[in-house]
Amino acid sequence: MFYRVMPISWQGSDPAPALPSRIRQRYHSPSEIAAVLLCARSTVYAVARDWQQGRLWPEPVSTSRLPCFTPSFQRSLLALLQKTPAAYGWCRTRWSCAALALQLEVQRGIGLSAETVRRCLHALGWVWKRAKLVAKDSAPERAAKLARIRGVYERLGRRAALLFADELDLHLLPKVGSQWMPQATPVEVMTPGKNERRYLAGALDLRTGRVHSCLWFRKMTGLFLDWLNLLDRTYPARRFDRIHLVADNGKIHKAALVQRWLRQHPRFQLLFLPTYCPRAHPIERCFGDLHDKVTRNHRRKRMRNLVCDVQRHLDQNGPWLYRLSEIYQSIEGTQALKQQADFASSAVA
Repeated sequence: MFYRVMPISWQGSDPAPALPSRIRQRYHSPSEIAAVLLCARSTVYAVARDWQQGRLWPEPVSTSRLPCFTPSFQRSLLALLQKTPAAYGWCRTRWSCAALALQLEVQRGIGLSAETVRRCLHALGWVWKRAKLVAKDSAPERAAKLARIRGVYERLGRRAALLFADELDLHLLPKVGSQWMPQATPVEVMTPGKNERRYLAGALDLRTGRVHSCLWFRKMTGLFLDWLNLLDRTYPARRFDRIHLVADNGKIHKAALVQRWLRQHPRFQLLFLPTYCPRAHPIERCFGDLHDKVTRNHRRKRMRNLVCDVQRHLDQNGPWLYRLSEIYQSIEGTQALKQQADFASSAVA
């Protein structure tokens, strides 16, 4: 049997006439049609049978007729999404398409399938993706600390440097992430057996975008001290009069040995970020880029090879010319910066 690939409507009561043998070569077989339309051969046979028997296919349903495109239905669906399923008696923490369909049937009396609800969600601009963990950004001295860092950045001279410091954990156990793979054939990342760890202390120079780092077996005060000595050699006193270091509130940054080292090197000034405020830390984006390009789905079996990959990434894929986050330009930060400037001017007077 051969069919012509074009829309045909047969409205007669008698079956459609058979095709002459001399023109069959201009038509396509059901297998060819199924391959082009990405459907089953049984579907092609069913369509041809209905056409030959004079049956009319119903007109495609317009999207405007679907209940998910009415304003009333959209408001009901969005109202459900704003609350957790537990608020409606469900023993679950996230809405699924099936649960939304059942809840909408109870509230509105509209029977929909889970796939129809999925189409409605996509039409409203909603997608299914992984949530992001965030901490409560409400430190008491948040505005004052951000204003102090912003003031240093805006008044940074040629013989001064501003660096953002942090530590990074390197695991031989790969971080699993998304990558291209054949459909229904997941890519397997072999575990190394026994996990190993190294700790990298890095500093991002906000002016040059370069990262200066050192490595230790453990995350201790000695790691931070070695990193400070590295910066002392990298930024010699004959070229830099002042070095501003911005770090989080980790214990190793406030240790007694670190305070002693800072007193012995007065050109270094240590500034602390507000607690639970990673958006104010540009090196976090640099380390995120490192994970995406080096540690995600890596296949290294030895830690020394992974460390070499990390060092090569820091040497070749930079510089990371990040700017200060918009969080530094907030109204509270601007007011705190003005207050600090007024206090400094009054103290000088």
